[in-house]
Amino acid sequence: MGDPDVLEMVQQEERRPSRDADYVFETNEPSLGSRETSLLISEESMFKKDKQSKDSIFFRDGIRQIDFVLSYVDDIKKDGDLKAERRKEFEFNLRKTGLELEIEDKTNSEDGKTYFVKIHAPWEVLATYAEVLGIKMPIKESDIPRPEKIPFSYMLGPLRLPRNVKHPHPEYFTAQFTRHRQELFLIDDKSSFFPSSSRNRIVYYILSRCPFGIEEGKKKFGIERLLTSHTYSSAYPLHDGQYWKPSEPSHPVNERYMLCQNWARFSYFYKEQPLDLIRNYYGEKIGIYFVFLGFYTEMLLFAAIVGLACFIYGLLSMHSSTTSTEICDPETGGQIIMCPLCDLVCDYWRLNSTCLASKVSYLFDNESTVFFAIFMGIWVTLFLEFWKQRQARLEYEWDLVDFEEEQQQLQLRPEFEAMCKHRKMNPVTKELEPYMPLHRRVPWYFLSGATVTLWMALVIASMVAVIVYRLSVFATFASFMESEASLKHVKSVLTPQIATSLTGSCLNFIVILILNFFYEKISAWITKMEIPRTYQEYESSLTLKMFLFQFVNFYSSCFYVAFFKGKFVGYPGEYTYLFNVWRSEECDPGGCLIELTTQLTIIMTGKQIFGNIKEAIYPFALNWWRRRKARTNSEKLYSRWEQDHDLESFGSLGLFYEYLETVIQFGFVTLFVASFPLAPLLALLNNTIEIRVDAWKLTTQYRRPVAAKAHSIGVWQDILYGMAVLSVASNAFIVAFTSDIIPRLVYYYAYSTNTSEPLKGYVNNSLSVFLIADLPNHTAPSERRDFTTCRYRDYRYPPDHHHKYTHNMQYWHVLAAKMTFIIVMEHIVFLVKFLLAWMIPDVPKDVMERIKREKLMTVKILHDFELNKLKENLQMDSNEFAKEVMIQENKVQLAKSTI
Repeated sequence: MGDPDVLEMVQQEERRPSRDADYVFETNEPSLGSRETSLLISEESMFKKDKQSKDSIFFRDGIRQIDFVLSYVDDIKKDGDLKAERRKEFEFNLRKTGLELEIEDKTNSEDGKTYFVKIHAPWEVLATYAEVLGIKMPIKESDIPRPEKIPFSYMLGPLRLPRNVKHPHPEYFTAQFTRHRQELFLIDDKSSFFPSSSRNRIVYYILSRCPFGIEEGKKKFGIERLLTSHTYSSAYPLHDGQYWKPSEPSHPVNERYMLCQNWARFSYFYKEQPLDLIRNYYGEKIGIYFVFLGFYTEMLLFAAIVGLACFIYGLLSMHSSTTSTEICDPETGGQIIMCPLCDLVCDYWRLNSTCLASKVSYLFDNESTVFFAIFMGIWVTLFLEFWKQRQARLEYEWDLVDFEEEQQQLQLRPEFEAMCKHRKMNPVTKELEPYMPLHRRVPWYFLSGATVTLWMALVIASMVAVIVYRLSVFATFASFMESEASLKHVKSVLTPQIATSLTGSCLNFIVILILNFFYEKISAWITKMEIPRTYQEYESSLTLKMFLFQFVNFYSSCFYVAFFKGKFVGYPGEYTYLFNVWRSEECDPGGCLIELTTQLTIIMTGKQIFGNIKEAIYPFALNWWRRRKARTNSEKLYSRWEQDHDLESFGSLGLFYEYLETVIQFGFVTLFVASFPLAPLLALLNNTIEIRVDAWKLTTQYRRPVAAKAHSIGVWQDILYGMAVLSVASNAFIVAFTSDIIPRLVYYYAYSTNTSEPLKGYVNNSLSVFLIADLPNHTAPSERRDFTTCRYRDYRYPPDHHHKYTHNMQYWHVLAAKMTFIIVMEHIVFLVKFLLAWMIPDVPKDVMERIKREKLMTVKILHDFELNKLKENLQMDSNEFAKEVMIQENKVQLAKSTI
């Protein structure tokens, strides 16, 4: 149905209903050249440049609206003639489909070298392809009232948008458009009946299927292939007008201006989004992304409040912490001599030197940690279940209940067709289609898998390099701080451990950004080399590669600190070494949780700040430079299509990267949230800004994307479910093995002898004793000391025990308690998740009732229309008409019973 003869065939069918309309496409049919066409159009309506508005979205006649624009530059290279011939054939075939073209010569463009082909879709084309694409249009205003206001909604008044912005159009009962029932639809004005998003979607559908010649014995078609070969330099629908001023009274409403005023303003960060307006202007696919981002941000509010409460609890109870008090006490922590943290260079040190670090660690490692970890496991389930409900409501509101996959996504990619030399019968269409045998694709699959594995290994190698950096500079920091008298006052705040952790985290973040930049290029290239059959396959393949890599890239260092650092250190005299050179890292006496918090904060915050700056500044600077280069002749008209041409292209993968960024942030919020309860708050603040940044750049800095339909967030929903399950396990392990909460509880209930203060003595109990004389010469500090023992963090027998330096019974008690906690927490959370998923229906009851009501009313309206049509056209007598009425009423009753 995408052949250029569609409209002609339809018209022939209407003129000759009883005859077949077979048409054979002749490639050698004479056609008008671009220059001839331009002259013909100029004769019809002379172009008066001084009288045409810069914001005109119409042809020169001021009547026909521009639905799409193509641009190209003359190519003087050897394939210039071939490109010109392709354009000539392509534009001729576009006219055969019924589209109307108007060409702007390069002499009228600002840079003096770019041609613009303006495309208008007349009513006949729109009506034909609206039926082909199954576009639903209004048949009657809905009598179903909008959902009632929630209790206390008056308190949310400042957050609301004006009603005409939130709901720019009334709700309608809709039906799939058909040319033979035009009277059924609410057509007041044919020129404005189809919204601009539907118009550009229809035109793009034609462009993507229109042929431009036969090369190498194959029929070549599609604007994407012409863009890839640089036959055309760009193809885009026009924005409604300038974003900073409304349209003139005689022109259609400038929805771009409305979006900029009510959505893309940073001062409106607290307002709800005009979702219907976004959908009308950009299409459902982009609209559903902003619905998801807004819903996710709203749900983050509850997690942020609970996380902030847990943080405040830690802040208020920090000074009453027995552990921190003992560490900071000169009579307790000041008298405990700790073993050196590195060989030879590092000296013995007193436990109270980590006083500040222990207090900060308590902020995130207290009794509320367990509660918050369990809460987030339940929160993520509620988020996903409520999102399914929100998605179901959206499907009803946006007429996506009977949605079928977008044809453009299932269309064959030009690259796939170009590489295919075989043909295979399609069992559905019964047509021969390009086919690539598996044995030709397998080598590329192996190369793709090897490339992804290699890059993930490179991430691991980079992480090991950062670990080596931390190990090598720790001794430098330690000796430098000991020797510098000017740093004596700083040592209480910036210990060698903290300095190493901060610099290591910053270095790791820089490495992550660098690897991410190169891998994006590599993954796009390797996905093309796989030669995916359709655009949907291409996007799915790229999603898998990018997510796997970014998962390893962003989370590997956090997983290392959470689950590996300090777990395989050994003990004095028998330390483990990395590559037999660097001694393994140890955790702070208060545990590794504070370091995990530091790592998470730097990577998460740094990524969000860098991402927002990049998204805002990069397109702005690029567009400014492009406009600066273009404005060479100030007397020329800088037209609407040239203004949009100089904007940055959103691209087919623009939305993909937005989803990827959101999903990676979701991982930070859920996978490691037990170590950092402020993560939801940071994500909430970022998303509040992110929504406005995305709105601003999409409305002001990017060309208008081609509208596309989507009824869900696609494969990203499956990824979110997978991360939700993984987050339960990761948080359980963080609480058990990274936090100090389980050892404290074991001491509290099993080993404490102080009934009034059960945790008193925990610090001394958690540190084992080592005889300095047992230290090997190659590890002991050079200076002699007057003490004979030092302490280290572990549960081992003292040197005077016959099993000295082996794990004692308390170690096994603590380990058993950790494993028990993991099992119990996982089972509790998974049980609650299962119950919530079972209790919360995927489709709300009121939405189900509305869907049934709309189906019933649509059937009734169609029934009444058909009866009236039969009565008027067939002119039946009363008996025949009564029989037909009974037949139609039986159909309605049958429809009611099925609904």
